[in-house]
Amino acid sequence: MASYNIAVIAGSLRKESYNRRLAQALIGLAPERLKPELVEIGDLPLFNQDHEKSPALAVSTFKAKIKSADAVLFVTPEYNRSIPGVLKNALDTGSRPYGESAWLHKPAAIAGTSPGAMSSALAQQHLRNVLTALDMPTMPQPEVFIHFAEGLISPGGTVSNEGTAKFLRSFLDAFVKWIERNR
Repeated sequence: MASYNIAVIAGSLRKESYNRRLAQALIGLAPERLKPELVEIGDLPLFNQDHEKSPALAVSTFKAKIKSADAVLFVTPEYNRSIPGVLKNALDTGSRPYGESAWLHKPAAIAGTSPGAMSSALAQQHLRNVLTALDMPTMPQPEVFIHFAEGLISPGGTVSNEGTAKFLRSFLDAFVKWIERNR
């Protein structure tokens, strides 16, 4: 059976962010067939079309990591009922210049967590809209909206609730099938 390199992108820069914890949990729970790697987005400069022809090293490195991945797993918080600006910046940076998108045809999945009642549902819907424009087939089900409670996921990514861990493993198993269908 094939294995797949997965670029994992946490949409929050905060070191102790709940979504970074969820990203670490997903990395730790991944089946052997998935080879996930957290790809940092905090060093990317703000997208500026004037710099497309001579991108910063951080941009070139980021795009190379995305291009070498077989699929992308986004783990996003919700800021003001949308995706964080830093995540949108990474999406825009990786898609440019026109015709050289690192995202093109990469199977994707989305997860998110928040202490709020709606978790990251609206941010995930906005992200799905952007991924459609980037021509990334995005897994429709299962959806992962984790209601975060302190102690649910440790800073290192350990999930304390076995039911939550089981659900996340089933999500990752579904992602493997999604990748195989969309490669």
